Amino acid sequence: MHSDENNETVEPAEHMRFARYIDALAQVPPARETALIADVLADPDRAMAESAVTRHLDRRATELLADPEFPVWTASMGDTVARFPFLTRRLAEWSLFRAVSATGGHWEPGALIAATDWLQRKVSEHSASPQALRTLAEHGRTRRVRNAARARLNG
Repeated sequence: MHSDENNETVEPAEHMRFARYIDALAQVPPARETALIADVLADPDRAMAESAVTRHLDRRATELLADPEFPVWTASMGDTVARFPFLTRRLAEWSLFRAVSATGGHWEPGALIAATDWLQRKVSEHSASPQALRTLAEHGRTRRVRNAARARLNG
């Protein structure tokens, strides 16, 4: 924040755009979601735009986790964010989280071992899968993940 000539605090433009993006993404109808995300990702402040879209993807993935349309949604989002490696990985990790935690789908332990700290923490704190928890108790990247997985296994 900075001050203008009247000594009032003025919100930086990127903060105002971020807030507008978050608000618009929270209200977007499904039919316009990919178009709005593409518009947000066209913002010249790439870090801010990716942050807004990450927040949206996390919110929507949480809402859709048990929905049979989740794979359709992730495919359409994947096409929309394909030029953005972080967002692409985040979607892939949401799919892995869904397989491990929500649907009991097929997944490979190696994928969980190679996952980001974010996903390993999420699985260790929220999954009821004994296989996932054993995998993280033994091979989790951080002590926090290993301890959380062990505690869930033993609790």
